[in-house]
Amino acid sequence: MTRKRPTSTLRWLLLGCAFALLAACATGPRISTDSDPRADFSAYRSFAFYSPLAIEREGYASLVSGRMKAAARAQMESRGYRYSENDPDLWLNINAYMQQRTDVSSIPDVDYAYYYSYRARGYVAMPYWHDRTTVHRYTEGTMNIDLVDARRNALVWEGIAVGRVSRNLDAAKRDAGIDATIADIFAAYPHRAGSRTPVE
Repeated sequence: MTRKRPTSTLRWLLLGCAFALLAACATGPRISTDSDPRADFSAYRSFAFYSPLAIEREGYASLVSGRMKAAARAQMESRGYRYSENDPDLWLNINAYMQQRTDVSSIPDVDYAYYYSYRARGYVAMPYWHDRTTVHRYTEGTMNIDLVDARRNALVWEGIAVGRVSRNLDAAKRDAGIDATIADIFAAYPHRAGSRTPVE
């Protein structure tokens, strides 16, 4: 039996902690979606997870990927879709990753230089203007949920959540954050199983 590299396990732990904060930001993550205008969503009634799942590219399921799958399955089933590994209408795939970002901002600022004035018989302040630059580094997390037409093997809907993340979370907050982020993504999914009319 071969053991997985510690770096793989550590990466999954950091990933899980990070994505918990996607939903904990003051304004929540930024959600965007895209869909195939030719897709007939009324024809889709069942789903299963794509194999191999993008978040399980190390070759095994983790606690984080298991939580993401459970949250996504709950969202699909709440919309009337039936889970069917044998003959699904839709494949559901999940991907998540982190990137280091840098914000650089400059604002005008004023400082003062002092010189002795013999006319005023004292020190005089002279303002001088300059730009004050600040550099802020942060971690940005992205989570994708893809729905793929199983018969055509074609992407029909994609939801993406992007937000700043933090790694300092316990397991309960991590899981709550994952659930909330996936709920935010599916809140932008306008379809129910077998329905021709999108949900407003």
